[in-house]
Amino acid sequence: MARTAGRVGHDELATLKLVALDGALDASNQTASRRLQRLEDADYVEREMTGDGQLVAVTGTGERALQREYADYRRLFEGDADVALSGTVTSGMGEGRHYISLPGYMRQFRERLGYEPYEGTLNVDLDDGSVRDRARMDALAPIDIDGWADEDRTYGPAYCWPARVERADASGEGERNDASGDGDRYDAAHVIAPERTHHGDDQLEVIAPDRLRDELHLADGDTLTIHVSEQ
Repeated sequence: MARTAGRVGHDELATLKLVALDGALDASNQTASRRLQRLEDADYVEREMTGDGQLVAVTGTGERALQREYADYRRLFEGDADVALSGTVTSGMGEGRHYISLPGYMRQFRERLGYEPYEGTLNVDLDDGSVRDRARMDALAPIDIDGWADEDRTYGPAYCWPARVERADASGEGERNDASGDGDRYDAAHVIAPERTHHGDDQLEVIAPDRLRDELHLADGDTLTIHVSEQ
């Protein structure tokens, strides 16, 4: 998950907001033209030249950048707020089990998350609204998991956010789930996002001390809500 925007700064984001609100921008002066060029280089906008000038449209990457700005202002005026993401349980390809178990990551999980995760991730396919809302996670300070290397190769860094996992039929007042009891929610989980991943923004990976499928009695296709917060 990329957390930087290169040369895109506050001035460019203000320009991006104008494009999103008005659907057009007077790019006749050098300052506006330069800002649009930087936004295009960062894949925040697409431009098409016409006989009357140019058409400018905000891309999906640009929309996610605006979502992050919105989340920052929401935290400023409303205080800390979690990001609620919804989706369905799906089977992964087994790579999570391998990477979670690697000693360079496992040591950091114990030190920084306070537990040794079950060797595997819970994979969730996000619904369309949550794919858009996922960008708001970038406004929440993550727990950094550093990259490391062994004799064979290097392994990239990752980011973790505290998360509460709830079944779709949870009332919000349900029994808390832990290693020794049944319930419809699990409080001590983390969303994990490797910096380099084959997953798109439509899939979320969750780790926990226990196997979440067992703790929450989950099967493929079950619907969940994941409340993501910061440390």
